[in-house]
Amino acid sequence: MTQKVAILGAAGRIAKLAEPILLEKGMDLVLYAPHPRKIDSDIRENEHVQVVEGDVMETGKLAEAIRGASVVYANLAGSTDNDHPNTVDQAESVVDAMKSAKVSRLIWISSLGIYDEVPGVYGDWNRKTLGHILVEYAEAAKVIEESGLDYTIIRPAWLTDNDEVSYEITQKGEPFKGTEVSRLSVATVVAEIINNPEQNINESLGIDKPGTDGDKPSWM
Repeated sequence: MTQKVAILGAAGRIAKLAEPILLEKGMDLVLYAPHPRKIDSDIRENEHVQVVEGDVMETGKLAEAIRGASVVYANLAGSTDNDHPNTVDQAESVVDAMKSAKVSRLIWISSLGIYDEVPGVYGDWNRKTLGHILVEYAEAAKVIEESGLDYTIIRPAWLTDNDEVSYEITQKGEPFKGTEVSRLSVATVVAEIINNPEQNINESLGIDKPGTDGDKPSWM
């Protein structure tokens, strides 16, 4: 039976890298995005893709879009504008929609540092740089962890556009090792988890590139 995957924030940069990988694995995709024209045309027009225009805060519409999916992959960033939903609001809407649609498997993109797990000077820099955004990401992760869903939270290091797949994984409770990772590496991890949905359940995974230990990402 073909696996149906719902991708929220489907026009996001990591999601756009994961989509062709998932299609190559023979999956059907529901791509949910407020601006679907930003999704690559060859993906939008694929016969195994359904595109739905919508905001994740439209909880009822979101529930209908994801109904029948075996997994939801949320590639969301929230807003720094107080007049628009932040990451916590989005997490609560996604959880409500999934429960309404009776979909239990969630992959949620978060950020390094939400558990204060980044050590040293780099950890101090990361906290100061992300500020209240990091606090919101941490609160959103708590919403996911307390939701009762089968979740995997992914905490990438600072992201690069390098055309490479090179990563290492740390678990929640372990110090974060590196400083950066490619978006393609994160997309690859997402695709591997979706392809093996019984693995990494109720886990929070740190993703970074091996050998990038240091005070700051190399591009700074």
